Amino acid sequence: MVRKVVIVGDPGIDGAFAITLALCDPQLDLLALAATAGNVAPEQATRNMQTIVEHIDPPKWPRIGEALPLSYEINGAAIHGPSGFGGATFECAQLHHHHAADKVIADQIHQHRGEVTLLVLGPCTVVARALDRDIELPKALQQIIIVGGSWHATGDAGPVSEFHFACDPEAARQVLRAKVPITLIPLDVTSKALFSPTELTEIPCGNSRGCQFLRRIAPFGIAATAQHFGIEGFHLLDVLGVAALAVPNAVTTRPMTADVEVRGELTRGMLVIDNRPQRAEPNVNLATDVNMELVRGYMRQVLERFRDED
Repeated sequence: MVRKVVIVGDPGIDGAFAITLALCDPQLDLLALAATAGNVAPEQATRNMQTIVEHIDPPKWPRIGEALPLSYEINGAAIHGPSGFGGATFECAQLHHHHAADKVIADQIHQHRGEVTLLVLGPCTVVARALDRDIELPKALQQIIIVGGSWHATGDAGPVSEFHFACDPEAARQVLRAKVPITLIPLDVTSKALFSPTELTEIPCGNSRGCQFLRRIAPFGIAATAQHFGIEGFHLLDVLGVAALAVPNAVTTRPMTADVEVRGELTRGMLVIDNRPQRAEPNVNLATDVNMELVRGYMRQVLERFRDED
């Protein structure tokens, strides 16, 4: 069954891999890409979305939603480079029509009522804006999948905060409180998506334009991960969001009651899981593990489609 999806993202290196998979998987109907600030500035996020689509050149191009003029106190330049693509530069056509990302999200969800998965691979701000724009939106959504938050794992933006949630904790809280089925994939699980330098630089997809694009952006992330964390390889965190939608049993989940801390001086952006016996009803399906063998197999299967272009 083909699944309709709208992706929200702040495309850095792992986001580019994830979006590429979504564009190339014939079982996913990618309706729209809603850009948001996060790893990069708003204008760069929109440009990066356009660049990915142009280089992959899928049979059906998704709509692109322009990032809202937001500014966060943190960014992903240390890991993804100033452009988000590891310092690599690519030619990119100008957007002909500028539609705000929150409007694109709402329009696509209502156009395909009850069929759309909203896949959030960046800060939740634009999703919160879409919910503010249209209070009926949760009823029209099939589900939301969010890559974000950190439960037991050490944070990557603060001691206990994950980058996406740390950018806008209030928005993350608002989305988690929306009355819609939510799958939440925290850093505890995405940190297992470590790919070796060989896996990333010898992608089995021939010499197509899209494959060359992925090979060009990967080396910066590999070097930055080694420099900052002493780890060999690179985490394709956002890829798990696509895999959770596309690959049955790739991600193990359990119903949990989740919230986000918005006030703490040291804990702002922290994902809070309530395990008390007398707690509120679960509002998320929290990912607790991932089958990386299935994820790797899925990536190989989808990316090998590029060989047809050689």
